[in-house]
Amino acid sequence: MAARSQVKDLQEAVICSICLASFNDPVILIKCGHNFCRSCITQYCKDFKTSPPYPCPQCREPFREGEFQANRELRNVVEITKKIPEPRGKKACEKHEELLKLFCEVDQTPICLVCRESRSHKDHSVLPIEEAALDYKEQIQRHLESLKKERDEILSCKSSGENTSQELLKQLKTGRQKIVAEFQQLRQFLEEQERLQLEELEELKKEIENRGDEYVAKLSEELSSFSSLISEMEQKRQLPASEFLQDIKGTLSRCAREKFQNPVAFSSELKWRIWESSQRNAPLETIMKEFTDSLSSRQRFDKANVTLDRDTAHPKLILSADRRSVRWGDKWQDLPKRPERFYTLCCVLGCEGFTSGRHYWEVEVEVGSGGVSDVGVARESVSRKGWIRLSPEEGFWAVRCWEDRYRALMSAVQSIRFPPSRGPRRIRVYLDYEQGLVAFFDAGTGDPIATFLPASFAGERIRPFFCVSAGARLL
Repeated sequence: MAARSQVKDLQEAVICSICLASFNDPVILIKCGHNFCRSCITQYCKDFKTSPPYPCPQCREPFREGEFQANRELRNVVEITKKIPEPRGKKACEKHEELLKLFCEVDQTPICLVCRESRSHKDHSVLPIEEAALDYKEQIQRHLESLKKERDEILSCKSSGENTSQELLKQLKTGRQKIVAEFQQLRQFLEEQERLQLEELEELKKEIENRGDEYVAKLSEELSSFSSLISEMEQKRQLPASEFLQDIKGTLSRCAREKFQNPVAFSSELKWRIWESSQRNAPLETIMKEFTDSLSSRQRFDKANVTLDRDTAHPKLILSADRRSVRWGDKWQDLPKRPERFYTLCCVLGCEGFTSGRHYWEVEVEVGSGGVSDVGVARESVSRKGWIRLSPEEGFWAVRCWEDRYRALMSAVQSIRFPPSRGPRRIRVYLDYEQGLVAFFDAGTGDPIATFLPASFAGERIRPFFCVSAGARLL
């Protein structure tokens, strides 16, 4: 048995960690000393979308193409192991040196007849080893089918993501050509604006490429993980029953891994920004005004990355996993009781708070039939319980949206109703802390909705505020 174990150890020592087969033309990485098949490490480098150096598949030590050399000594060892005959015969119990003829269903391990009579297994349910192997092979087969199906889904997502990336880059290229063509008609002033706009497009290009590379890298990592697991399962199924059932619990545990969750590659905000850049085809006067207003806006306000604070959410509000959207639910959720949680109105605050500066963010609201959404800002100290009046006097600066209308939430005397032809679905909220300004605009048309000035913040931390009976999503 010792000889069999030594032969097995030797054979495992000459297995490539990438293809999980015996080394074929082995090479050694000069920096870290790990060995791989020449073809495996070459393909590994090609699969990386980023530029070198590449991380070693085993220790993550960085290396570049060409920084490995043939390992002739290891190649000779591989040839020797190929000549060693595979140990034959049924596996024996290491403790009693008896053949493993039974399988303990409680401990999920092969045992011999002596083990069966021992105190450790005497009261356990056992099966003949071949019968048990058939049952577990059926389980493994079901797992294999599920894993292969998920692998195919990953391949489909990867292909779709790559196509989307190329299409977005084409749109970006078209937008860039239009901008360059228009700026050629302008002189000194427009040349400066052209430079600013091209810098923005370059940032978008880098963002698309980076997000595309990250998306494909995540899918490649998932694909490699699934492929390795499938390969391991397929090899496991070919083993004799006694070897197949060794550590069957661990094998099944690896099979029952979390289901693949397709990550978001390109956000709707990014796509909208690219589309907006590609649609610039207006008279020169309009372009100049757009650029001047845009530049002025950038100098005044910074876009805030707002997320929702779960600890403040009313128990009937359901937040998304990324805390970027919220919707009203019918049932009262069993949530921890916290002093900062709203219990009277279906409200939630943003995680971010501001005590200075000029900021803005956008919200997409769902109003629907009878639905209402309040969007704005609130003081950190606003009341969460009891009767709450949403007004500046109580520390709330907000607008209410419903059907095709919206109005500013002010005191009863100052309440103003706005009757536009259509209500906004995307609202941009501006906050100027030093000036005491809170303003709301229709993000789609740029039309003003309401302005609170001056707003009395009293030196308190101001947080984004949402109160919904339908739904809202941050953009």
